Amino acid sequence: MNIAQKVILISGASRGIGRATALLLAQNGAHVVATARNADELASLETEAATLGTGSLIGLAGDVASEADMGAVVQTALDRFGRIDVVINNAGFGIFKPVDELTVDEWDAVMATNVKGTFVLTKAALPTLKAQGSGHVVVVASDVAKRTFAGGALYTASKYAQEAFMGALRKEVRPHGIKVTGVYSGLVDSHFHAKGHGHETSKHYLQVEDMAESMLFIVSRPPHVVIDEFMVHPLTQEY
Repeated sequence: MNIAQKVILISGASRGIGRATALLLAQNGAHVVATARNADELASLETEAATLGTGSLIGLAGDVASEADMGAVVQTALDRFGRIDVVINNAGFGIFKPVDELTVDEWDAVMATNVKGTFVLTKAALPTLKAQGSGHVVVVASDVAKRTFAGGALYTASKYAQEAFMGALRKEVRPHGIKVTGVYSGLVDSHFHAKGHGHETSKHYLQVEDMAESMLFIVSRPPHVVIDEFMVHPLTQEY
């Protein structure tokens, strides 16, 4: 799994899957440009990454739905390393209510991060990837990009939108030598859940480290290999 010297951008990197992934990639020799809203958590991530492996990690605070912020993230990567090899769209959150209890502000907030954010960061990096004739766009979606459940109209709509975005993007960029991978996870023990990380009810869920190892596998495939879709669940979850 050689990713030494690869330049990897990852959003939603301050906590959970994003943080674990950023650390594992840096530990394995990648140059990681990590972004999230929380500057203090990114500073802590930088400090921890500095003790690991041969790679590097820089944290840049910003809103994934902001074209200016994500443009700055991409430009920083180019200024520092001269290229971009992988973009991991990981930022996301959910609000779970019946449709008639959702507010328009809640709808807009989830869509801004999950859908608009994926578009904005990907778009910012695409000119560089096309000019290189290589690159890899990863979108951390969810298994609910392919199924629905009561109370999940907003979240599942955002994940179905990511799925459609990836499908069209894949057709556009493959002729340019760019890979697109959708990651569809089941239940993960993280801060994402209402009961929080480490709760007794989630002890059999996937761990954030499981997801980080999955991401490492995906982005370390040889140039001629693309994993279009990666579905992963805890054994205890019905699928």
